[in-house]
Amino acid sequence: MGYRGFFFIVIVFGVLGCKTESYQSTEINGERIPIESSIPEDTAIANFIKPFSEHINSTLDSILAYNQQDLNKSEGDLNTAIGNLMADIVMEQANPVFNSRTGKNIDIVLLNHGGIRSTIGKGPVTARTAYSVMPFENEIVVAELKGEKILEMISYLENNRTPHPLSGIKLKADKNHKITSATIDGKEIDPNQNYYVATSDYLQQGGDNMTFFRDPENLYIVDYKIRNAMIDYFQKIDTLNTGIDGRYIKIE
Repeated sequence: MGYRGFFFIVIVFGVLGCKTESYQSTEINGERIPIESSIPEDTAIANFIKPFSEHINSTLDSILAYNQQDLNKSEGDLNTAIGNLMADIVMEQANPVFNSRTGKNIDIVLLNHGGIRSTIGKGPVTARTAYSVMPFENEIVVAELKGEKILEMISYLENNRTPHPLSGIKLKADKNHKITSATIDGKEIDPNQNYYVATSDYLQQGGDNMTFFRDPENLYIVDYKIRNAMIDYFQKIDTLNTGIDGRYIKIE
């Protein structure tokens, strides 16, 4: 039986020949079709979309609060009014959620200056305002960091010399931008203590070279977008109250 089986296999492979196929090249032409106002509107599609568009615009443009001054991220040396507002919003909105889940409190908030994508003009503040300032889907996360990592963060801020949004920490620098004082809740940083730092998921993954956020002791997902925190904050207040202050200053 073994020999017959082997012989059968040989015959099968011997009968099967190689099949050759011919290929022919085909020319593909592309054409750029610009989307312009001159293209006639499809009435049926426009009528279908209209109710949804009107509802979205109505929601985005509903007035939530009032802003007393123009807020621009370029106005300020080491801290800005708009950056302080964003960091304080994250602290105020995210901490109750974090506390309810862990029994802990957020010590510091650190966001990035480049993440502020628009100004907040004087006058009505709407949900569209939040979308303009924070168009990204960045989520709030809380990284539990050793004090030595916080010192790395301070070194980063010292060398970066950029008014990244901060809350919960107070920094003083000399005329050469060297940080001479750093306190959290009025106390100097303990290298052996753990601190809870709220930031965005983008920065926690090392965005803007904030590598000190990587490999935290623990990482807590808050399930809260920064933009949504802004909208919730706008809804519960009447008037924005922010300004450049002493949280990060240079002493000449």
